[in-house]
Amino acid sequence: MKLNPKKIKTLGELKEAGYQSRSIKDELRENLINKIQSKEKLFDGILGYDDTVLPDIERAILSRHNIILLGLRGQAKTRIARQMTELLDEYIPYVRGSELNDDPLNPLSVFSRELIEEHGDDTQIKWLHRSQRYSEKLATPDVSVADLIGDLDPIKAANQRLSYSDERVIHFGLIPRSNRHIFVINELPDLQARIQVALFNILQEGDIQIRGFKLRLPLDMQFVFTANPEDYTNRGSIVTPLKDRVESQILTHYPKTLEISRSITEQETQITEEQKSMVYIPELAKNIIEQVAIQARDSEYIDNKSGVSARLTISAYENLISAAERRSYILGEKNSAVRMSDFWGIIPAITGKIELVYEGEQEGPYIVAQNLIGKAIRAEFLKYLPDPDGMKKRKKEGVDPYAEIKNWFGEGNVVEVLNDLPSKKYLEKFNEIPHLRKLVLSYFKNASKEDIPFLMEFTIHGLAEFSQLSKNIIESGISFKDLLSSVFTMENDEEF
Repeated sequence: MKLNPKKIKTLGELKEAGYQSRSIKDELRENLINKIQSKEKLFDGILGYDDTVLPDIERAILSRHNIILLGLRGQAKTRIARQMTELLDEYIPYVRGSELNDDPLNPLSVFSRELIEEHGDDTQIKWLHRSQRYSEKLATPDVSVADLIGDLDPIKAANQRLSYSDERVIHFGLIPRSNRHIFVINELPDLQARIQVALFNILQEGDIQIRGFKLRLPLDMQFVFTANPEDYTNRGSIVTPLKDRVESQILTHYPKTLEISRSITEQETQITEEQKSMVYIPELAKNIIEQVAIQARDSEYIDNKSGVSARLTISAYENLISAAERRSYILGEKNSAVRMSDFWGIIPAITGKIELVYEGEQEGPYIVAQNLIGKAIRAEFLKYLPDPDGMKKRKKEGVDPYAEIKNWFGEGNVVEVLNDLPSKKYLEKFNEIPHLRKLVLSYFKNASKEDIPFLMEFTIHGLAEFSQLSKNIIESGISFKDLLSSVFTMENDEEF
């Protein structure tokens, strides 16, 4: 029933309007049913979960279940919980001045019961918007029972001259104050076991225990917990009786395709309109960004129990655009396009978002990040161009599409790509390499004019990753040369 909050200000007016109380779980359930029947989109901006996670959440809500979202970091667990507020009624009434958001027709606290007893239908009510019915707590080892449940308040007892046996001396914690809310505890295993035990009765019976009080408050709440599977062993665990009381445990996951991953990155990336108009980013560059995260999740150097958050690709995307933007400002150019060499600039976005195992620590985060970029280039290279390793197995002459390029480098030619090279000179560098443009146009038939310089550089980077050419870091750039000549020439350049 939809009521007008501006017109209804007393308990009597609420009764006359025909308002009927219902629990938050029934509220979520009935509103979900209405949205499903009207074909409305339930969760906005949650991509890749349409056939997996979201149906599980809908089933849990229809079953009136509390929920645990279990998954690695960066899998939109908290975002899903926050969007559940859209399934709540737009407004609900509560007793004015109540700490527990008391339902006027079903008050819990002594304050509200006494107020209604004194004023009857003239009791003042207020209205709570759905956006205010969400509470969230990050679980940390220092969280106490008093924080979540409550404790005695001696100052309140002294000021109001109340006995310590009076329920009104209680200072309620976050959970009672979130009555009729969606209440989320993030990283549940980080809560100490004794704190988790304090949640038993709330989940099972709907009541709370504070010191010696025989207090029964059937709180009306929808609990959503989030947890990382890594936490079960590294930092703590969910105690079994608590886990048993949470009816639905739903597993989240990373995007199952590169296309979904790209959509998430583009949706979440924070870039200005100026950046959008100034910087051109080829589609292949976007794929390489996603491929970095895909390779990281399978890397032997990275702890796969920790996971690789979607925030890695989001930050990397932003850094990539900023690298091209920065070059544009330095050179005084109005527009810029992303280059392969700009991927050097995404390393800071990688190193801060990966947890290394022992072997990775030995290599160092910087080298691991470089290796991930290299593997990403290799993976994308094979989608569009012939496998350079396969060329070695062919004995017939003239079938290697890279022969002219490699021969040119074999003659002693070197290409140095500086980070801040003007666009015209950047293109000239790759136009010097025979057959390169022709090769790119033959395999990337739909490439635009803006894509061609990037694709030529991508091809050279790919050949270097397959050990057909040598790629070395020089001051402010990268140098490409023949592989054999670089082996016999004693240089101090660092290998990329």
